[in-house]
Amino acid sequence: MMRYLPFIVFVIIGIGLAVGLTLNPREIPSALIGKPVPEFKLPAVQGRSAALSSADLKAGQPSLVNVFASWCLPCRVEHPLLLQLQRQGVTIHGLNYKDEPAAVARWLNDLGDPFTRTGADRDGRVSIDWGVYGVPETFVVDGQGQILCKHIGPLTEHDVANKIQPILDDVKAGRPSRVKC
Repeated sequence: MMRYLPFIVFVIIGIGLAVGLTLNPREIPSALIGKPVPEFKLPAVQGRSAALSSADLKAGQPSLVNVFASWCLPCRVEHPLLLQLQRQGVTIHGLNYKDEPAAVARWLNDLGDPFTRTGADRDGRVSIDWGVYGVPETFVVDGQGQILCKHIGPLTEHDVANKIQPILDDVKAGRPSRVKC
């Protein structure tokens, strides 16, 4: 029996790895889905006057909270889509992660500013409370400050059309979301 032990261990490890390959790394479960946003109050980023706090996310209107940084290349990739969403009337708040004040001001001035409010999370503590793994990440928050969805990585048109927008539409219509997040 002992001579089969290495083979049995190999098979068990192989099954575990095979199951892992079927999982989507962008779908990391968040313990915050269905819970209130963490309490926080951040100063505005340099060059902007509207700071960001948890109270701003309880103002009765659904919104997106986008965690970004000027040094983040995927953030630059998704930025035009955020500008497009803002032009379509979606309220987007920015949570700027561990960034240099002058760099983020220059970035928003050069690329455009899709954010209604932008908080400077210089030490990353607020982002940790939100369960952020890295940037970019985007959260859908209902008008009462409850987190409905977390998207990891840069948003794409497909993500917006098939996940983000349907959730926002459901919230605005006052019905439970049809989309699992």
